[in-house]
Amino acid sequence: MTMPRLIPEQDEVLEMLKRTGAYREGHFVYPSGQHTPHYFQMPLAFRYYDTARVLAVALSRKLRLEKDVSSALPKVSIISPSPGGIPVAFAVREALSAEQIYWAEREDGKRMFRQYVQTGDVHPCVIVDDISRTGAALQETVEIVQQLGARVIGAACIVRFRSGPSRLEVPGSDSVPILSLVDFDAKWYDSGDACAECKQDTPEEHVRF
Repeated sequence: MTMPRLIPEQDEVLEMLKRTGAYREGHFVYPSGQHTPHYFQMPLAFRYYDTARVLAVALSRKLRLEKDVSSALPKVSIISPSPGGIPVAFAVREALSAEQIYWAEREDGKRMFRQYVQTGDVHPCVIVDDISRTGAALQETVEIVQQLGARVIGAACIVRFRSGPSRLEVPGSDSVPILSLVDFDAKWYDSGDACAECKQDTPEEHVRF
């Protein structure tokens, strides 16, 4: 019996996401009016314990290869920038045996911790999300972490769009690489007039986000 690799290849991860419905191909229209031939709904992959475990262990192995992360364990905080990343954050926390977990959400246009957190409460932080399209959520989380006087020592997500940043800027420190299991070449069309799928009369599906 062949043992699965701890860090699967990118194509294997995409196949897992397809199998669970977390990655679909077709013709999708976002509320912004943008068109795209692909759609990620990452929480669908984390419905299944076995899939969630494989993805979380793979991401945790990548994080353990980062000296700043491995040397700080287990006194590390795993932080999700938003509710969508919470399942990933919990699974990675378990795989790393990290001591703390927090998550943030947007309220009145501002990202903040869902829990009441005081300066000095938070261990050195690893920011973990399901998907990073523009890097904005990850970067905003760096800011709220630093406001608490905590250090950001790592960042990771299941899927990172190559059109977004590959590193997080951490004021007063070195930038931090955004580790991922899939680096994805996203295609976006600002309107139907420019959309290749529209020109081929591919049926469209309107999605929430």
